[in-house]
Amino acid sequence: MIRSMTGFGVARGEVDGVPVEVEVRSVNNRHFKCTLRVPEELSALEADIEAACTRRLARGSVLVTLRIVASAARRGARIDGEALNGYIAQLTQTLGFEEARRIDRGQLLMLPGVIVEDGGEVFLEHLRPTVLLLVDEACDRVLETRSREGETIRAHLGECARTLRSRAASIQVRAPQVVAAYEARLRQRMDAMLKELGRSVEPSDLLREVAIFAERSDIAEEVVRLGGHIDQLERLLDPSNAEAVGRPMDFLAQELLREANTIASKSADVETAQQVVDIKTAIDRIKEQAQNVE
Repeated sequence: MIRSMTGFGVARGEVDGVPVEVEVRSVNNRHFKCTLRVPEELSALEADIEAACTRRLARGSVLVTLRIVASAARRGARIDGEALNGYIAQLTQTLGFEEARRIDRGQLLMLPGVIVEDGGEVFLEHLRPTVLLLVDEACDRVLETRSREGETIRAHLGECARTLRSRAASIQVRAPQVVAAYEARLRQRMDAMLKELGRSVEPSDLLREVAIFAERSDIAEEVVRLGGHIDQLERLLDPSNAEAVGRPMDFLAQELLREANTIASKSADVETAQQVVDIKTAIDRIKEQAQNVE
């Protein structure tokens, strides 16, 4: 199945009465790249969120945004009695018991480490399964978007494959005609030149020149390889193909272009050259779309 790398999905839920939203956006990228926007106090979820996206999305630049009430993850603060008693002990030793008793208790609570906000850890564990579920739901919607756009791309690539097949068939039919046309032109020129000398063309000389031309311009192997690459392209475009096709298609486009360039360099025929131009145009379109699909 061909899927675009462009997609968007949102999933919403609730944890302990707190609204949670996960948004996933994806655009083109040669490889998979995941960027996360997660509240700082929920950074412990980042590894799990990225792993969930990696399992679902094979390629593309993915941006995942987690939205939640900022104070929700900080609730449940408590007093660390051990830290508070430690401060009181130090003050008593330094100032004396009576002086230590006169210190404002509110100031003691503001000392580092006295107030511990570890209640958020409990909320975080409640939040984790819901967030991962929402990531999956958002990825489902991204994949739906990618699949719809992928069908449009597949139709376009199918048209390109048909163009390649048609032009390759025309080149294959034209190849023997090119040699015959060269033989006719060569005979005509040699007859014209030798007629003034009262001589005629030796069949062996003509045959030798035609054979040299035929060997130099032989494109049979290139046409066969071109046809094989087109077969492979059509297999990639088959709706029953469940594999990601972006990278194989990119490589295949390079191989198609290699064969087209070789055919162009060997052939001195105008009609064949025009067919090669059409082939290269179709290959360029395939290369462009290969950058857009997963």
